[in-house]
Amino acid sequence: MRGAQAVVECLKEQGVDTLFGYPGGMILPLYDALYDDKSINQILVTHEQNAAHAADGYARATGKVGVCIATSGPGATNLVTGIATAFMDSIPIVAITGQVDTNLLGRDAFQETDILDITMPVTKHNFKVKDVRQLVSTIRQAFEIAMSGRRGPVLVDIPRDLFFAEVDYKYESPPEKSKGKPDPDFLICAAEAADEIVKAERPVAIVGGGAISAGASREIIDFIEKFDLPVVQTLMGLGAVPRSHSQNLGFAGMHGQKAANHAIAAADLVIAIGSRFGDRQTGNLSKYTKGRKFIHIDIDPAEIDKNVGNSLGLAGDMKTILKLLMRHEAPQKRNDWWRQIDSWLDEYDYDYQVSRLTVPWAMNQIAKKTAGKSFAFATDVGQHQMWAALHLRIEEPRTWLTSGGLGTMGFGLPAAMGAQLAYGKSRRVISVTGDGGIKMTGNEFYTIARLKLPIISLIVNNTSLGMIRQLQKVFYKDRYIACEFDYQMDYVAYAQSFGIKAVAVSTQEEFAQALAKAIEDTDNPRVIVLNVWRSFVEPMIKGGANINEFVDFK
Repeated sequence: MRGAQAVVECLKEQGVDTLFGYPGGMILPLYDALYDDKSINQILVTHEQNAAHAADGYARATGKVGVCIATSGPGATNLVTGIATAFMDSIPIVAITGQVDTNLLGRDAFQETDILDITMPVTKHNFKVKDVRQLVSTIRQAFEIAMSGRRGPVLVDIPRDLFFAEVDYKYESPPEKSKGKPDPDFLICAAEAADEIVKAERPVAIVGGGAISAGASREIIDFIEKFDLPVVQTLMGLGAVPRSHSQNLGFAGMHGQKAANHAIAAADLVIAIGSRFGDRQTGNLSKYTKGRKFIHIDIDPAEIDKNVGNSLGLAGDMKTILKLLMRHEAPQKRNDWWRQIDSWLDEYDYDYQVSRLTVPWAMNQIAKKTAGKSFAFATDVGQHQMWAALHLRIEEPRTWLTSGGLGTMGFGLPAAMGAQLAYGKSRRVISVTGDGGIKMTGNEFYTIARLKLPIISLIVNNTSLGMIRQLQKVFYKDRYIACEFDYQMDYVAYAQSFGIKAVAVSTQEEFAQALAKAIEDTDNPRVIVLNVWRSFVEPMIKGGANINEFVDFK
C-alpha cells in the first residue's frame, strides 16, 4: 500500500478515532487516504493552532493521544503554540506535518520550513522521515514516546513523496506497558518517606497534573485518608481529589485559596504528588522551603530537586509508589493541626452575597447548577481562569482543561471543542474565556456551530486585558497601557454570525436565566456574554513574598 494509507492504518492501530487538521499541498495525500477510510473522524478547523489545541483538549479529556495534522511551512509553524502548550503541561499529542519532497529538502522550496529545529525545544521528540521503510515504525514510535513516562507531544514530519511510495505494512497491536518492580533501594526510600509522614505534626499534600496523567485519583484519596492529610491542588491538579472531599482545602498558589496557602506556609512537611513546584505555586522559593521538609513523588526523575532541593524523591509510577506508602501504619489523628486548618477555612470563607454580577458569583452559580451532573470545564488564560479555579467545584479528573505552564491565551475554546468531541453526549463542556482570548481563537465558533457541538461558552467582557491590568496595578503603580479595549465589540452579534444563540447579561437575574436556558438546550451551542465591572482577582501573593502574604487591593 502507499505511505499515506499506511499512516492511516497506523493511526487506527493506536485507537485514533478523531484527528484535527487543516489541509495544504504537502499533507493532501494523507487527506486523500482519509477520504477512503471513514473510521477516523477528521475535523476541519479554521486555523492550525486550533487543531493543536483541540487535539490537546481531546487528550486531556480522554487520557489518549490527541492527533493533529498540518501542511508544511505556515501550516506547521501555526501548530507550534499548541505543541508548546501541550509540552508545558505534559499532554500527549502527535502532530503530523507534510513536508516538501525529499529531493527538494534544503533548497528553499515553496513552503519548506525546518519544523524539526523549530519544535525541538517544545517536543519530547521529533522525527523527519526520509526513508519510506522507516515510515510505519516512526509513527508507532511517536505514539509510544508520547504516552511513555512523563507524557508529551511528538512531531513527525513526512515529505510528500513518501506518502505516494509503496510501503510494506503489517498490522501490529501497541505493546503492553510494563511498570516493572521497584528495586530494594527504592523500597528503603519509600519506607523512609512513610516514616516522615507519620512523624510530621503539620503535613500537607500537594497534588498536581501528574496525578491526573497517572490516573491515580483513587490511590491519592486512599492515601490522604489513611494518613489524615490535608490536601491542596495546583492549577493543573484540580479534579484529582473531589472538591467536596472533607480533606480538600482547594486551589493553592499565586491566586490560591488563603486557607490552602496558609496551610502550606505553616506545614512542617510538604508531600508533592505529581507537581513540579512551579514558580506560580511556590512564590518566593527560599521562603517557601524554609523550615520544612519535602517529599517529591513524580514520574520524571529530572523534576526531583530541580526547583526544591534536598527533597526526599520518589521517581516512578505514581500508583506503585502510593501503594508502597500505604503498606505502613497510619499515624495518630492530627487534631490540633485540623483545628488550625478549620479556623483558616472559617476565617477565609468566600462571601458570595453581592448585589451585582461578578465573575466569582457567576462561577459559584455554575458550580451549584452543574453539581451532580456530567459537565466539564475548559478555560482560557487570564483573570477568568483564576476565578474559575477558585469558585468552580471540580469533582472528577479530566473535567478541568486549562493551560497551566505556557499560559496560552486562545487555548480555551478550541480545547473545549476537542474535549466535547471526545465526550460526545456523555458530558457537556462549559468554556470560560475573556474578551481578550476570544478575539484570538473565537473563529472556532464556526466549527462548533457547523458540528452542532453543545458547548456553553461564557465570554467575560470587562473591556480589558484584565490580568495585564491587574499586574500593572500591583507592579507598575497603576500605569495602565495596552490593556483596555476602549472600542466596543458586539460579542452577541459575533456569535450569532456563526448561527449560535447568544445573549448578553449584566445582572445576576439575567445570568441565572441565561444559564438555565443554556443548560436546558442540550443539543446546541450557546454563548453567554457577561458584561461585568473591571475588578481584580483575590487573593494574590505579593511579589517576592511568602505564599501566605497577600496583596491588599483596598
